[in-house]
Amino acid sequence: MKYGILIVSHSADIAQGVKNLIEQAAPDLSITVAGGTDDNKIGSSLEKIQTAVDENKGDEVLAFYDLGSSKMNLEMLLEMTERKIHKYDVALVEGAYTAATLAQVEAPLSTIEENLKPLKIK
Repeated sequence: MKYGILIVSHSADIAQGVKNLIEQAAPDLSITVAGGTDDNKIGSSLEKIQTAVDENKGDEVLAFYDLGSSKMNLEMLLEMTERKIHKYDVALVEGAYTAATLAQVEAPLSTIEENLKPLKIK
Protein backbone atom coordinates (compact mmCIF):
# COMPACT_ATOMS: atom_id res chain seq x y z
CA MET A 1 0.00 0.00 0.00
CA LYS A 2 1.52 3.30 -1.10
CA TYR A 3 0.10 5.68 1.51
CA GLY A 4 -1.20 5.39 5.03
CA ILE A 5 -2.86 8.10 7.11
CA LEU A 6 -1.79 9.18 10.61
CA ILE A 7 -4.13 11.26 12.79
CA VAL A 8 -2.58 13.04 15.79
CA SER A 9 -4.94 14.82 18.17
CA HIS A 10 -5.02 16.15 21.72
CA SER A 11 -8.16 14.07 22.17
CA ALA A 12 -8.39 10.30 21.76
CA ASP A 13 -12.07 10.75 20.86
CA ILE A 14 -11.30 13.24 18.10
CA ALA A 15 -8.52 11.06 16.66
CA GLN A 16 -10.79 7.99 16.62
CA GLY A 17 -13.72 10.01 15.25
CA VAL A 18 -11.67 11.31 12.32
CA LYS A 19 -10.48 7.76 11.65
CA ASN A 20 -14.06 6.46 11.71
CA LEU A 21 -15.11 9.16 9.25
CA ILE A 22 -12.35 8.64 6.72
CA GLU A 23 -12.52 4.83 6.88
CA GLN A 24 -15.91 5.15 5.18
CA ALA A 25 -14.32 6.81 2.15
CA ALA A 26 -11.00 4.97 2.21
CA PRO A 27 -11.57 1.44 3.51
CA ASP A 28 -8.37 0.03 1.99
CA LEU A 29 -5.94 2.46 3.64
CA SER A 30 -3.97 1.91 6.80
CA ILE A 31 -5.22 4.62 9.17
CA THR A 32 -3.61 4.89 12.59
CA VAL A 33 -4.24 7.34 15.40
CA ALA A 34 -2.44 8.92 18.34
CA GLY A 35 -4.85 10.73 20.62
CA GLY A 36 -4.32 12.19 24.06
CA THR A 37 -1.54 11.73 26.58
CA ASP A 38 -0.06 8.48 27.84
CA ASP A 39 -2.52 8.57 30.76
CA ASN A 40 -5.45 9.27 28.38
CA LYS A 41 -5.90 12.91 29.24
CA ILE A 42 -6.10 15.85 26.85
CA GLY A 43 -2.67 16.47 25.33
CA SER A 44 -0.11 14.83 23.10
CA SER A 45 2.19 11.83 23.45
CA LEU A 46 5.36 11.22 21.48
CA GLU A 47 5.16 7.54 22.47
CA LYS A 48 1.61 7.20 21.09
CA ILE A 49 2.67 8.90 17.86
CA GLN A 50 5.62 6.51 17.53
CA THR A 51 3.35 3.52 18.09
CA ALA A 52 0.85 4.77 15.50
CA VAL A 53 3.65 5.25 12.95
CA ASP A 54 5.04 1.78 13.69
CA GLU A 55 1.58 0.23 13.21
CA ASN A 56 0.84 2.06 9.96
CA LYS A 57 1.18 -0.26 6.96
CA GLY A 58 1.60 2.45 4.32
CA ASP A 59 4.91 2.68 2.47
CA GLU A 60 4.70 6.40 3.20
CA VAL A 61 2.61 8.11 5.88
CA LEU A 62 0.49 11.22 5.37
CA ALA A 63 0.30 12.87 8.82
CA PHE A 64 -2.33 15.28 10.12
CA TYR A 65 -2.54 16.94 13.55
CA ASP A 66 -4.77 19.33 15.47
CA LEU A 67 -2.88 21.66 17.84
CA GLY A 68 0.55 22.93 18.89
CA SER A 69 2.03 20.14 20.98
CA SER A 70 0.68 17.52 18.56
CA LYS A 71 2.64 19.30 15.83
CA MET A 72 5.72 19.61 18.06
CA ASN A 73 5.72 15.91 19.01
CA LEU A 74 5.09 14.89 15.40
CA GLU A 75 8.04 17.04 14.29
CA MET A 76 10.24 15.43 16.97
CA LEU A 77 9.30 12.03 15.65
CA LEU A 78 10.14 13.10 12.09
CA GLU A 79 13.71 13.75 13.27
CA MET A 80 13.94 10.32 14.93
CA THR A 81 12.49 8.00 12.30
CA GLU A 82 13.60 6.51 9.02
CA ARG A 83 9.99 6.29 7.79
CA LYS A 84 8.89 8.58 4.98
CA ILE A 85 6.31 10.81 6.67
CA HIS A 86 4.66 13.82 5.06
CA LYS A 87 3.30 16.32 7.63
CA TYR A 88 0.53 18.66 6.56
CA ASP A 89 -0.37 21.96 8.19
CA VAL A 90 -4.02 21.82 7.14
CA ALA A 91 -7.43 21.60 8.77
CA LEU A 92 -7.42 18.19 10.47
CA VAL A 93 -10.74 16.68 9.44
CA GLU A 94 -10.94 18.16 5.95
CA GLY A 95 -7.27 17.52 5.21
CA ALA A 96 -7.23 13.92 6.37
CA TYR A 97 -10.48 13.19 4.52
CA THR A 98 -9.23 14.79 1.29
CA ALA A 99 -5.91 12.95 1.41
CA ALA A 100 -7.53 9.62 2.28
CA THR A 101 -10.09 9.75 -0.52
CA LEU A 102 -7.39 10.57 -3.06
CA ALA A 103 -4.97 7.96 -1.69
CA GLN A 104 -7.77 5.38 -1.86
CA VAL A 105 -7.95 5.86 -5.65
CA GLU A 106 -4.13 5.82 -5.85
CA ALA A 107 -3.75 9.47 -6.83
CA PRO A 108 -0.12 10.62 -7.00
CA LEU A 109 1.29 12.60 -4.08
CA SER A 110 1.42 15.75 -6.20
CA THR A 111 -2.36 15.55 -6.74
CA ILE A 112 -3.00 14.94 -3.05
CA GLU A 113 -0.83 17.89 -2.06
CA GLU A 114 -2.41 20.19 -4.66
CA ASN A 115 -5.85 19.39 -3.21
CA LEU A 116 -4.61 20.10 0.33
CA LYS A 117 -3.38 23.62 -0.49
CA PRO A 118 -6.77 25.35 0.00
CA LEU A 119 -7.00 23.73 3.46
CA LYS A 120 -3.68 25.10 4.70
CA ILE A 121 -3.69 26.73 8.13
CA LYS A 122 -1.75 29.97 8.17
